[in-house]
Amino acid sequence: MPRGIGLLILATVLWGGNYICGRFLADALPPTLLNTIRWAISTVLLAGILAVNKKSFPLIANWKPFAILGFLGVFSFSTLTYLGLHSISASQAGMISAGIPIAILLFTPLILKERIRVKAWIGALVSVAGVIVLFQGKHAAASSGSMLGNLEILLSCFAWGLYTVLGKRYGKTTDPLTLTAGAAFYGTLFSALSCIGTVHADSIHMTGTAWLCVAYVSTFASVGAYLAWNAGVRTVGPGRAAPYINLLPVWTVVFGVILLGEQLSLVSFAGGFITIIGAVLASL
Repeated sequence: MPRGIGLLILATVLWGGNYICGRFLADALPPTLLNTIRWAISTVLLAGILAVNKKSFPLIANWKPFAILGFLGVFSFSTLTYLGLHSISASQAGMISAGIPIAILLFTPLILKERIRVKAWIGALVSVAGVIVLFQGKHAAASSGSMLGNLEILLSCFAWGLYTVLGKRYGKTTDPLTLTAGAAFYGTLFSALSCIGTVHADSIHMTGTAWLCVAYVSTFASVGAYLAWNAGVRTVGPGRAAPYINLLPVWTVVFGVILLGEQLSLVSFAGGFITIIGAVLASL
């Protein structure tokens, strides 16, 4: 297996673990506090990597792109993901995350003015149909909480899609590592502000395992996955790398079933499969 492809697969595995840890931490930390702790640690690590590579960290000069990306990709995406994992399974959330490439597809012509092929639009429609089937599956008799969880994960996909497209625009003048570190810094600030008045001491129930999960999402699922993905993209090229993001929901389902003992109905499985097929078609 080529080294670059191995790195891309490793990144999706590490990102898949984020959903598992998020589900486990649902009862240990409020989503806003979890996100604040996670990205505060990640910001320190990313700033350290910048320092080691003797790169500047223009937090004031580049505050606008950093703040926009931090709000979308760090605060909105991660907080919505952790909120959704309070009421739906990691497997279900992972399958809905197959909509991320579709969100990128929708925002690309609007923001970057790039033409999208017909095959990609067909893939988008197939993927949307899969999400609709998915919503009817595991929670056919859905409670308001589970339906809200589905919506929160779906909105997180749109937040990440917008973050990715804008990141490509801002990346023309700033390297990816600096851009990610800046987004992490401002995203942490937004997350910390959201904790005011919403986090109470009696909502924190940390255990040794919970701390291990926090350590994982702050390092491997953030910095580690980022470095592996970007190294893989540099090796195989962005066009060849793009479809590998569709492995994310696959790993999430596998980990959810094995590690959390989650069950999937046949309708849910079918919906997730259709969603992933549509996302792969859109990425070709």
